[in-house]
Amino acid sequence: MTLTTFALVRHGQTDWNAQRRLQGATDIPLNDVGRGQARDAVANLSGHDWDAVVTSPLSRAAETANLIAEGLGLSVARHVPALTERSFGRAEGLQAGPELEALRIPGGFQGAESEDAAASRGLAALEELAEEFRGRRVLVVAHGTLLRVSLSRAIGRTLHSIDNAVLNLAHHHVHEGWQLEYYNGQPLAADVQA
Repeated sequence: MTLTTFALVRHGQTDWNAQRRLQGATDIPLNDVGRGQARDAVANLSGHDWDAVVTSPLSRAAETANLIAEGLGLSVARHVPALTERSFGRAEGLQAGPELEALRIPGGFQGAESEDAAASRGLAALEELAEEFRGRRVLVVAHGTLLRVSLSRAIGRTLHSIDNAVLNLAHHHVHEGWQLEYYNGQPLAADVQA
């Protein structure tokens, strides 16, 4: 059985996170809190030898990945466009309220990428990385919604949110699928798998 291990980390906080605005594919940078979260994440990741660090190309994820990689004595191998956050269309930048509600449609928002499409894209990217780095350990920095919907599909269980800059540890078995060991920094039961 070939096992590939993934540390899946959401980027650190941005000003839009703090203001509870939908970010989606809008390229919002980390704030100082987010930079601190990225540096703090190193402690939870340093007990393992990571073979590669990959990231979404959006600056909040890329800067988080660079700060973590630097803290681990590594460098970012590459930016993977398929790890970009789900697009929320015209809802990006909005906070909860009437303006956002006016854009809501079943399954999301007008002009947004569907949750199903984002899950397919994100899981396909992770499975390509599992094939490329088979039997190794990969640290991936991406986005909350993309990681949530991709992991939910992978394990066949609905996850509710991914916290900023915390460890989500997943394993990909070539023949047995996915197992999520840590979710938002907390260990899960061994039967949470696909």
